Amino acid sequence: MPDPVIQAERSTVHDCKLMDLPKIGERKGWITPIYGQEHVPFDIARVYYLYDIPGGATRAAHAHRRLQQLMVSVLGSFEIVLDDGREKRVITLNRPYYGLYIPPGIWRELVNFSSGAICMVLASEYYSEPEYIRDYGAFLTVKGVRPAV
Repeated sequence: MPDPVIQAERSTVHDCKLMDLPKIGERKGWITPIYGQEHVPFDIARVYYLYDIPGGATRAAHAHRRLQQLMVSVLGSFEIVLDDGREKRVITLNRPYYGLYIPPGIWRELVNFSSGAICMVLASEYYSEPEYIRDYGAFLTVKGVRPAV
């Protein structure tokens, strides 16, 4: 398995993948099970969700050094702005059977939440504040990118 710190330095927005998740169901409803190392390329250490996001709010605005994530819109929709320091990409999540895989070293911002949207996140690590890169300039340094003047 590659060193996650080196992976963070080298990852690009093209390493972020929209993934089809299993759908099991019928007229009575659907279920989407997600297994670590089967439906996502990591063991799941933590699950959390964002909800009651006020209109116009932006969430996240950070990157991770080692942590991998899968984000799913379990209700409503929102956009994820992905940034590798050189290129940006915007992905809309609006179905509970699609997930966005985000490797380490990608700056992300969650924007344009619909009313009542819920974002579920599966993470490869337990919460650790030193794991987060919350300053964009520090992120660019990790990525080896010189900020535009």
